[in-house]
Amino acid sequence: MGWWERAVRWEDTHRFAVDSVGTALLLVVAVPFTTTFSSGTRSAATALFALALVAPLAWRRQLPAASVATVYAVALVHLARGHGFLVPADLAVLLALYSVTVHGPRWAHRVAIAGAVADSFVLAVSMVGPRDQGSVGGIWVFCSAVALAVWAFGLVRRARREAMDALVDRAHRLEVERDQQHRIATAAERSRIAREMHDIVAHSLSVIIAQSDGGRYAAEADPGAATRALGTISETGRAALADMRRLLGVLRPDLGGVAAATGRAGGAVIEPQPAELDVESLVEHVRSSGLRVSLVRMGTPRRLPPGAGLTVYRICQEALTNVLKHAGPDPAVTVLVHWLPAGITLEVSDDGRGAAAESDGQGQGLLGMRERAAMFGGTVAVGPRPGGGFRIRAQIPLPPAPHDPTATASSPSQ
Repeated sequence: MGWWERAVRWEDTHRFAVDSVGTALLLVVAVPFTTTFSSGTRSAATALFALALVAPLAWRRQLPAASVATVYAVALVHLARGHGFLVPADLAVLLALYSVTVHGPRWAHRVAIAGAVADSFVLAVSMVGPRDQGSVGGIWVFCSAVALAVWAFGLVRRARREAMDALVDRAHRLEVERDQQHRIATAAERSRIAREMHDIVAHSLSVIIAQSDGGRYAAEADPGAATRALGTISETGRAALADMRRLLGVLRPDLGGVAAATGRAGGAVIEPQPAELDVESLVEHVRSSGLRVSLVRMGTPRRLPPGAGLTVYRICQEALTNVLKHAGPDPAVTVLVHWLPAGITLEVSDDGRGAAAESDGQGQGLLGMRERAAMFGGTVAVGPRPGGGFRIRAQIPLPPAPHDPTATASSPSQ
């Protein structure tokens, strides 16, 4: 910001002080000049009228309507007392008119210009003697034209000031909106990353814990089962590590260009995010850990909007993780993927403990499911299943596919 901008800003924030100093300097010039053009016996009254005309200008920007009303009233009084045109004190009328036009409310400057035109007629009558009444019209037109010119100049200045204020206000609002959008985007990204981390870590650790417990119990009686459990633990850990590297590789800006050019981030090959078609491999992976789980597909699959397939996969992953953690020993689980003309339904049900399952109350899985589904206008319903067990049902609406045939049931995958 240059010195001129700083000076203008300081002047705008100290209006009364600046106007008071300007009014004092104007009084030093106006009062002596006004009394010079007056007769001796009336010089004192003329000086008082000049002082009363100029002094209200100290409030011309703080109280523009009151300032112009005071100046007009003093001008009418001194004309009515026969003092005539006081030079240069009466020029305060034009300055007050300009100030109220620029800084006052709309009604004030409209009333002020009407009063200036009327006062111009009074001034014309007071200046013309009884022998030259024909000049009243000419003087009135001239004075009114001067007042209208000052008023028009004030309107131009007012329009420019309002335009500048509007631009400043718009810039301020844009800055506020930008900051708000930044905070919203940051919160949304943090929530997304938290969901991804939760799904990766919680699912993988649940499988690892289940396999570790099973392998420990089976180590003495069935060493082969323990070996298979260790293999599952190793495979699950590697898959979780790959998912973590992929997620962290996306978050690191210094690796973005390298990943785009080489297809690798941090030494790990970048793979597409899982989608609905990967639910089958997820079920196979969980089945290899010893859980009795079957997959049923119904309807005709079709192309999903970006992100919807990942949502279906993550909800299924979290539901199976909850089964491993809470359903109890050896539950039977059914995963149903039902394609409908207006959406896709994912249902994961088991015959385990159901509502009797213990929980520490610190999990974020159900909340993450609902957040993922809500991003696509879907819903997630959770609760005990009739006859025992627990069920998670997610419904995600989709745009209708053209020529979508009626859904037909397919045989379950065992």
